[in-house]
Amino acid sequence: MSNRPVALVTGGGRGIGLGICKALANSGFDIAFSGRKAEADVQPSIDTIKAAGTADTKVLYAQSDISDGQGRAQLVDAVKAEFGALHALVNNAGVAPDVRADMMDATEESFDRLIDINLKGPYFLTQLVARWMREQHEADPAYRGCVINVGSISATVASTNRGDYCISKAGIAMSAMLWAARLAEFNCEAYEIRPGVTATDMTSGVKDKYDKLIAEGLTVQPRWGTPEDVGSAVAVLAEGRLPYATGQVIHVDGGLTLPRL
Repeated sequence: MSNRPVALVTGGGRGIGLGICKALANSGFDIAFSGRKAEADVQPSIDTIKAAGTADTKVLYAQSDISDGQGRAQLVDAVKAEFGALHALVNNAGVAPDVRADMMDATEESFDRLIDINLKGPYFLTQLVARWMREQHEADPAYRGCVINVGSISATVASTNRGDYCISKAGIAMSAMLWAARLAEFNCEAYEIRPGVTATDMTSGVKDKYDKLIAEGLTVQPRWGTPEDVGSAVAVLAEGRLPYATGQVIHVDGGLTLPRL
């Protein structure tokens, strides 16, 4: 049993997920993170997360495909075996469409892939974790759990060349509200973090487009978002520094979705 709070971050080996892992390690959490790569390929990320914490910060990497039921079960079992407890689940893993296709031409294969990874996987992973959180609360009434979904402004901002992605993120938004309502009796909170235009390898292919848009005033704060921005917001929620606010959406978008005249 870990003496420190434990966080599980899906897709934690790069981009926003790595920024989240670093922030949580810095906040005193032991970290479990998952991804589809072999452990040897994410060793630099493991080292980076450990460096963000303290000398006794524990970091577990579990290779897992969250779109697969067996993969989700093995992931939770690995965290149980290593730490014996879990206090925060961050559903971060997600993918963009392989091809940004106009809705008139988009394929069912792309839709199914995005729903499986971006929505079904996090929903049923949360179900597994929620059952475990309930058990932990029943064993210790002082236990507090937290589920954080990393969504996207695409939950409400329509992009007709990636409708499947937008729909998956709209589902993630409702999922966070549903889990907030269901888990409150077990002293567990649920939130959604909604990043805007964030500099990661996923957005590298559209850098020139958004450089221009940001320069023209797309965001109130005139810069790209960073994984560290998202990590800071996640840490606030995971640490319990926003009490009495379960179910809320935290926009980390530099004011992109702020209504303006």
